[in-house]
Amino acid sequence: MTGFRFIHAADLHLGSPLSGLALKDRQIAERFAAAGRDAFTALIDCAIDSAVDFMVIAGDVYDGAWRDNSVGLFFNREIARLSRVEIPVYFLRGNHDAESIVTRTIAMPEGVHEFSTRQPETFTIEPLKVALHGQGFADRVAGDNLALAYPPAVPGHFNIGVLHTSLSGRPPHAVYAPCTPADLASRGYDYWALGHVHAFEEVSADPLTLYPGNLQGRNIRETGDKGAVLVTVEDGRPRYERIILDRARFEAVTVAIAPEMKESDILQAVETALAALAEAADARPVALRLTLEGRHDDAHRMIAAHGEWHDDLQAACQRVHADLWLEKLVIAVEAPASSRRLPADSDLDIEAMIDALADNEGLDAEIGALIDEIAVKLPGGVGARDEAFSGSRADLLAEARAILSARLEG
Repeated sequence: MTGFRFIHAADLHLGSPLSGLALKDRQIAERFAAAGRDAFTALIDCAIDSAVDFMVIAGDVYDGAWRDNSVGLFFNREIARLSRVEIPVYFLRGNHDAESIVTRTIAMPEGVHEFSTRQPETFTIEPLKVALHGQGFADRVAGDNLALAYPPAVPGHFNIGVLHTSLSGRPPHAVYAPCTPADLASRGYDYWALGHVHAFEEVSADPLTLYPGNLQGRNIRETGDKGAVLVTVEDGRPRYERIILDRARFEAVTVAIAPEMKESDILQAVETALAALAEAADARPVALRLTLEGRHDDAHRMIAAHGEWHDDLQAACQRVHADLWLEKLVIAVEAPASSRRLPADSDLDIEAMIDALADNEGLDAEIGALIDEIAVKLPGGVGARDEAFSGSRADLLAEARAILSARLEG
């Protein structure tokens, strides 16, 4: 069997809007917004530079129905670069770009092959003795075990199964084309190219079964490095290496706070915690959700002065990495029991007041109306409204409790 190499990618989600990110710096916001397309361009560059023999995309090329043809034209333009250097592409539709969702089409360049959505289909690359088997989604809901209908392995070929699936469950991902690793192994294939799960995962070593993860993180739930996998097959045995292709990154870091720490100690602890993260990010912009957690004598005042802490910590972030931006600051700090005090002449029961509000069933509607009124006055930004008011009612009440306590203690 001839040795060869291919790239396995999935979950491109071209056209996906960036969510939950409000940045005051317009240029940085634009870099995050363009990251998805830039990562796909980097994928094509990598395939050409590595001179791979073919590429596999295991679903969700698009994020959903096109608002216009620009997203389809972008995919066509980039994928045509592979056609011009005779690198064929094999892809299928996932739940986000099912046949019933993405109804517009643009003729694909020669050498781009889409798996049928009606039944499993097999493509062969005879010079390499490779057989690829796959089936795309006709509808966004796919509750059947598609893998069991895949054909037997083609004798004398390296067999690759391509499937967009949640397997037996990968929270928080919804269930699609459910199956088990044993179901996949029963087909007798040499490699399974999976899609749908946005985190890299080696599901099985025999047969080698991988989720490459998505190319580009799109929100704070998709943290860390993102990309695809480069698979090398020699003597019929596959091995892989990850290719990191993301052009912007989301990260979440929690820093422990002790009661006796001074402000300078807290800033230094944050900088220390971020050092390794910044080194890994290299030149990429990073959107960081930073959580301060623990107990501190001035917990209430810290929460009440959230805006000041945000600016001080943003400065600390940029001392570590020029493009490290706070996506959100969470101050989850409590006062030690010994420091929870109110003036002796205070007859206000803050706890009882807040608890009474928490039990008010009409409060959600009132809070929603206030948010809608305030949101229209916010400065622009990517997802500015969602980010500014991303907390729950419980979060808002906890912050109100801290602010009132801080003012009374002061």
